[in-house]
Amino acid sequence: MKTENILVIGGTGKTGRRVVEQLRKKGIEPRIGSRNASPGFDWDDKATWIDALNGIEKMYVSYYPDLAVPGAKEAIESLTYLAKELGVKKMVLLSGKGETEAEACEKIVMDSGMDFIIVRASWFNQNWSESFFLEPILSGDVALPLSDVLIPFVDANDIAEVAATVLLDDTYNGEIIEVTGPELITFKDIVNIISKTSKRDLNFTTSHLRSM
Repeated sequence: MKTENILVIGGTGKTGRRVVEQLRKKGIEPRIGSRNASPGFDWDDKATWIDALNGIEKMYVSYYPDLAVPGAKEAIESLTYLAKELGVKKMVLLSGKGETEAEACEKIVMDSGMDFIIVRASWFNQNWSESFFLEPILSGDVALPLSDVLIPFVDANDIAEVAATVLLDDTYNGEIIEVTGPELITFKDIVNIISKTSKRDLNFTTSHLRSM
């Protein structure tokens, strides 16, 4: 297995670990950007960034927890500036569909002078099985906002396949790629599907957005 000087930041997260798997299937061993990797990468400790980026030519960036949170723009700006300074040639940024804060982060990468691809994704299917929706599903009481809003949920495996492809294929450079699922579906519909498939009674109620 060969090393292609690729860094996957968030390499143990929902999309990042799947990007790593996709690259390994192609015979490439990327560097993992996470606290427990060697060298480690910690968003909250900029002293770790230089070693993680040293010798890297291409990088996939997934910001935790989300590009819409306070401080994300500043972190992406600092990372992008440092990456270019250290000789990184290409950056693939995972972004959120329809998020103003995320678009501000996208612009930083797009204006950096590096080759880039923006992968805009909708809500993940895995939010129900690996993330913040799992606990209420297990408890049997699911209180969520936007009960009737149609959302094109997308699978994290599909996002990873897209990200790994554009990392390696320079014909996509400079593009914004939107990744969505095959159908529009509401939170309430998904809870009903999970209830029916798991043969469990799930109580769904509409809550205020802050209760997420």
